[in-house]
Amino acid sequence: MFSDVITAFEYYPLSFYITVVIVGLTIGSFLNVVIFRLPKMLEQGWYKECREFLADELKDTTEKAKKTESITLSKPNSTCPHCNHEIRFYENIPVLSWLMLKGKCSQCKTAISIRYPIVESVTALLSLVVALHYGVAPITFFVLILTWGLICLTMIDFDHMLLPDQFTYPLLWLGLLINIDGLIVPLDQAVIGAVAGYMSLFSVFWLFKLITGKEGMGHGDFKLLAVFGAWMGWQLLPLLILMASAVGAIIGISLMIFKNHAREQAIPFGPYLAIAGWICLLWGEGIWQSYLSFIMP
Repeated sequence: MFSDVITAFEYYPLSFYITVVIVGLTIGSFLNVVIFRLPKMLEQGWYKECREFLADELKDTTEKAKKTESITLSKPNSTCPHCNHEIRFYENIPVLSWLMLKGKCSQCKTAISIRYPIVESVTALLSLVVALHYGVAPITFFVLILTWGLICLTMIDFDHMLLPDQFTYPLLWLGLLINIDGLIVPLDQAVIGAVAGYMSLFSVFWLFKLITGKEGMGHGDFKLLAVFGAWMGWQLLPLLILMASAVGAIIGISLMIFKNHAREQAIPFGPYLAIAGWICLLWGEGIWQSYLSFIMP
């Protein structure tokens, strides 16, 4: 059955690309839920651990928390944050529902953030790029998983300065597993890449802290760079860090100039790592060779 589907996709590649776009839109809709709810779920878990550790001191807080409905990825049903109108299934069709509702809640007419259809559209677009780049092949499936995970990590880090282990660790292990047979790079390069990715930013973190007494980045950044090391080996890590640092510096300076962003205010580095890493995974070899030929003609 599965082999028949693959064969059909190979004979009719257009159907494969259309399927990837539709799946991408659907996944994008789910990613919106994950991006919104996962940080809240983590916060609930942290509070629960604190209450268990400080049961007597936080007795009043514990009673209040018992009355608070726990959040999961499936419960409660999605509602309008302003009027609590429960969103019907036909109001939750990726992109189309937002357009049909003219970007407003069907009940209270409060504006719905354009971010939701943007995430859905970007997920579909990046999924299509992956499909066009790799074609009908097992690697496409794995890189799609990585792409969807990176979209979640990017948005959560923008919102909360957080790169959850619930994403970074599985993506790290998946990168090592798919390279057991050298799907992208040999396993030894993947293992060295994971270690080099983590330890490089770990070393920078502690050096910066020893010099300034401040933490220059979060521990999630170490793990995210280790993810890319596991997927594409250690050779492209210098290019990845260079690209991420350049984009981060440009955006950081722009925020300070145009948005009155204070120099002391933290800027998430994870999104720039995610963007640069995704580009390096797909086109890194060509970019690296072009860069080397430019600096050493």
